Amino acid sequence: MERTQQFVGQSLAFLDAVERTSRAAPLNRPVLVIGERGTGKELIAERLHHLSTRWAGPLVTMNCAALPENLIEAELFGHEAGSFTGAAKTRKGRFEEADGGTLFLDELATLSSPAQDRLLRAVEYGEVTRIGASKPVRVDVRIVAATNEHLPGLVERGKFRADLLDRLSFEVVTLPPLRLRTGDVPLLAEHFARRMAAELEWPGWPGFSPEALATLDGYGWPGNVRELRNVVERAVYRHEDPERTVDEIVFDPFASPWAPQRTTPTLVHPVQAPGPEPVVETAPAAAAGVAGEEVNDFRAAVTQFERGVLEDALAKNRYNQRATAAALSLSYDQLRHALKRHQLLDREAAAG
Repeated sequence: MERTQQFVGQSLAFLDAVERTSRAAPLNRPVLVIGERGTGKELIAERLHHLSTRWAGPLVTMNCAALPENLIEAELFGHEAGSFTGAAKTRKGRFEEADGGTLFLDELATLSSPAQDRLLRAVEYGEVTRIGASKPVRVDVRIVAATNEHLPGLVERGKFRADLLDRLSFEVVTLPPLRLRTGDVPLLAEHFARRMAAELEWPGWPGFSPEALATLDGYGWPGNVRELRNVVERAVYRHEDPERTVDEIVFDPFASPWAPQRTTPTLVHPVQAPGPEPVVETAPAAAAGVAGEEVNDFRAAVTQFERGVLEDALAKNRYNQRATAAALSLSYDQLRHALKRHQLLDREAAAG
């Protein structure tokens, strides 16, 4: 029930989608929810259910893309014992589980043609037949379906049944992507940040710096609200001082100077006739040791090399930590940790 309270936003496009959802909720008609990944399609389905006359009944969710094609029909409509290999006992399908309530079919466009045929019959006649059964079962189910595909285009290409689309599209709620929700990014960022600060038991929420808010507002958000939530919660969790405004935003958690590099497959060359000895390229001396010296202690050599890189970068950037972090492709917090590890924070402060 908590997630139905997460409709945060003030943009006209967003408010229009929520208003359309609220108006359609009391009607016992199917609704299609269209939107990019992370826009909140499941939240809309929950709102449709909880504001309907079926609110006391079950809300059953099925992700049509999460199951192999040969199991989707059994999952939707159920099966009798022995109807196929592995069907040890009779099992109700999602339609029967949702009887008296709402069935939310996510990733609708991935349904196979046979599953679409059976879904159309269930919607038209209000009955389903378990696999292996001879008699249908009556069900009272409201269908809410979601997809990020353009279903009319799939109909034109013969990949989706036109009559099924007609049956399911009594109302179509299209959710706007976050990049088009003017003014909503700061509101959502504050909402998720305050919740994360409370989870971390901070005494209060210090807010974002103007630079951090501008960074958030200027990003394209391909993952929409789900991505924004992850980015904001990560920024708050990594922030070390609850009294200071959050100013470090990391969009890609995999970004790291120590991330493993993609390796190219080794090519197996055919055996060739003997010829001149091949030239073998060797690594530069600085990579083999420190300043070309012989290495007897690997860890000490690496530590010395890292410290030298940090000292050189600090000096070149006039001991500006943010400029130094950018020059080394590090986040501000990563640089601070590195300076602390090499006991360079005091020296840097003294130099400043």
